[in-house]
Amino acid sequence: MFTLRFDMRAPAWGANPAALYAAVPEMCAWAEDHGGLAAVFCEHHGAEDGYLPAPLMLASAVAARTERLALSMILILPFYDPVRLAEDMAVLDILSGGRASYIMALGYRPEEYEHFGVELGERGRLADEKLGLLRRLLAGEEVMDDGRRIKVTPRPQTAGGPGMMWGGGSVAAARRAGRYGLGMLANANVAGMREAYEDACRKHGHSPGGTFFPDRETPSVWFVADDVDQAWSELGEHLLHDARTYAAWNPGNEVSAGFSHVTTVAELREAAASHVIYSVPEAVSRLRAGKMLNLSPLCGGLPPEVAWPYLKRVGEVVLPEAARPATAETTA
Repeated sequence: MFTLRFDMRAPAWGANPAALYAAVPEMCAWAEDHGGLAAVFCEHHGAEDGYLPAPLMLASAVAARTERLALSMILILPFYDPVRLAEDMAVLDILSGGRASYIMALGYRPEEYEHFGVELGERGRLADEKLGLLRRLLAGEEVMDDGRRIKVTPRPQTAGGPGMMWGGGSVAAARRAGRYGLGMLANANVAGMREAYEDACRKHGHSPGGTFFPDRETPSVWFVADDVDQAWSELGEHLLHDARTYAAWNPGNEVSAGFSHVTTVAELREAAASHVIYSVPEAVSRLRAGKMLNLSPLCGGLPPEVAWPYLKRVGEVVLPEAARPATAETTA
């Protein structure tokens, strides 16, 4: 009924990173007993606010504290050695009992490519090379590559390897997902993406998989409050930091979901797009309509002691209320 997303931003004026990282396994353990379906761990590098650079490590900590919660990681594939990545994925697959899945992506920040000494213009070629090898190794094949014999052990618990999708916000990304027979988790709904994905699947002998093509107004950060005005006063600067940082990383981008080109908390609230705070009745209505709540409880370095009541409100108030039969009064 709800998911948790963690990117671990920690601006200097926000919570201490140690407190934020300690809170994640606790929140995930609580969530799986209160309607949480999945935790999503994102990746960026060299960010001034300490954005999570090692999603597999954090997911491993969560795997040790949970039993059922799905674990999803967004990885920037060109930055990884595919052999070592296959080994790490295999071990996490075993540790988590097959609960870990992945969204592979190219990344887009030139600073990160410089950070790893990788040419930005080579990212597509590198991704193709690494993705092909990675999938073969996870499937248990012994591979001869450039004269070397490679075999990953132990094998993943999941037959064929952990679940994998491709992420991106372009027609080219959709074609790549289709070419490899992967599902497509987009961050935009660019004209022609869905058609390019389905055409590429058929061309390469694959049945189209699961897809998600969000419109620009699809929120990436959700909170639920008893008093929405008070919540914006308490959370607003943290949400604004998140929105403005993503916008600064994406100058001129008017198609991707998840961020807003705004300068103030008031503008962010008025936009009602990337970052939203629902009242309890609004959240209940959304769940009753069969929709999800995608929560980012530590958004923008929000102190855990502030974040916990917002998270618990969803599991202890919203979900139980949504499960009750709707009445004329509650649906009016």
